[in-house]
Amino acid sequence: MQTNVMVRQFDTKSSNILNREGNMSLQRNLPIWRWRFTIAFRSIYAKSEPYFKRYLDLMIASFALIGLLPVLILTAIAVKLESPGPIIFRQTRVGKRGKLFTCYKFRSMSVDAEARKAELMAQNEADGPVFKMQNDPRITLVGAVIRKLSIDELPQLVNVLRGDMSIVGPRPSLPQEVEQYKFHQLRRLEAIPGLTGLQQVSGRSNLDFEQWIHLDLQYIAEQNIWCDIWIICKTVPAVLLSRGAY
Repeated sequence: MQTNVMVRQFDTKSSNILNREGNMSLQRNLPIWRWRFTIAFRSIYAKSEPYFKRYLDLMIASFALIGLLPVLILTAIAVKLESPGPIIFRQTRVGKRGKLFTCYKFRSMSVDAEARKAELMAQNEADGPVFKMQNDPRITLVGAVIRKLSIDELPQLVNVLRGDMSIVGPRPSLPQEVEQYKFHQLRRLEAIPGLTGLQQVSGRSNLDFEQWIHLDLQYIAEQNIWCDIWIICKTVPAVLLSRGAY
């Protein structure tokens, strides 16, 4: 089943390449040998692009874990000293094509946060099947700081190394959120979820849910290695300025 899906995706990409390059060759009046070479090169690149993306993920995640080790250690100590409970918060998320995986984060809330969520639903500030609350009383003092700087999500670099996530992609959703998706919204599950993405560099929590979906589907339709590099570069100022983070 998965192989058939991959073949269809590759066939779609190949057809797009053929149509685009064919039209361009007619407009430029290119020689037939050059047209064939261009199509062959683009088709091979389209087929090998997922491997380039995976290599980029492994390289960035490995260097980031090593380079940010002091930050990880200090954050772990701060979380442990402030409140009782585990340092790492584990939660089931939905990955590509509905595959469930355990997502890791530094704990930024009280240990009873999940139990208290039901009583706060009336104060939900987000639309759609997501929960967002700017002044969430469950967030600890350390949690407020690490969430503002997105430090709480750094343990997801381990998810990237494991292949559950990518550096760039739609943010992973909760199973109960996916159950409420409309048909067109399920298309965001066609990509591996990411640590950052087009939505993260375009406003994050300042966007409504349909805008999230639109940006995720735009990324899936246009994704390539250069798009990923562009989003990674845009992530740095977005994190430092804490745009839409809470």
